[in-house]
Amino acid sequence: MTIAFVVSIAVLLGLLLFLVREVRRPPGPAEWGRQPVWPRRLRILGDAVILLLACVAFWAFLIEPNRLIVREQTIEIDNWPRALDGLKIAVISDIHTGGSFINDKKLHQIVERTNQLHPELIVILGDYMSSNGWTSRRVEPEVFGAVLKDFTAPFGTYSVLGNHDVWYNAGKVRAVLEHNGIKVLDNEVLQIEARGVPLWLVGLADLWTSSQMIEQTVAQVPEGQTMIALTHNPDIFPNVPQRVPLLLAGHTHGGQVRFPFIGSVVQSSDFGQRYERGHVFENHHHLFVTTGIGTSIVPVRFGVTPEIVLLTLKSKGD
Repeated sequence: MTIAFVVSIAVLLGLLLFLVREVRRPPGPAEWGRQPVWPRRLRILGDAVILLLACVAFWAFLIEPNRLIVREQTIEIDNWPRALDGLKIAVISDIHTGGSFINDKKLHQIVERTNQLHPELIVILGDYMSSNGWTSRRVEPEVFGAVLKDFTAPFGTYSVLGNHDVWYNAGKVRAVLEHNGIKVLDNEVLQIEARGVPLWLVGLADLWTSSQMIEQTVAQVPEGQTMIALTHNPDIFPNVPQRVPLLLAGHTHGGQVRFPFIGSVVQSSDFGQRYERGHVFENHHHLFVTTGIGTSIVPVRFGVTPEIVLLTLKSKGD
């Protein structure tokens, strides 16, 4: 339990006691003749608003960023091979090791929770790193690599890199991940055997930091072969050929702060909320964007709980 958590609890209790005191406080002396009801009501309303804002801040900075849920999603894909019907993929992104609440204990929790889902394939969509800042510190790849090596899936664990990884040192992050059994694809393709049939993984480089070779990379997959594409930033989706049935991405954090009826406060996508989170179907193919686990810039999440996604791919019509 951190000092900030204890102080926040104390402040919330103080505000709550103050509000109770205001509610129970007499509206004014009887000799006034007419009790000043409206000033008292406005004062109570103001105190209630302050308490509500304090509760929201407490949740957004100290509770929600430290949560971790499993989100299950099923996507039906046209012409998906029957042999791969029901394929289960764990999708993880934006761990941001060294950021708020992302310590060694949380890394082990991520691995443990993922393995408990018994996915057949695990994909990690970049941004392992955090930069040195007022609420984060840089953790070397050797540290998180030694923990993430324990991911277990029969068809393997694969990854692309994110902008934070490239800003740090793409070569080093890749080397450490591959040393620990996580294959990195950077404008590269890889054929794996899944349930006895070929499945191609297409790794597309990060939009912000790397050369875009989308068509050239996809062209390496023979015509008629089943594939899934991985990338960090979902904004490349309009440029991905339709023969790619599914693109998996992260990066957006779901906006990190999302209010009911309003949506996210800040978008990290040039398309606003269009590719911000979840399942998108456009131009006859699919995009899925996970909201990720860590935080960036400001250590806050509200309405966007850190998640591990268990994605089930189904043959449409089955």
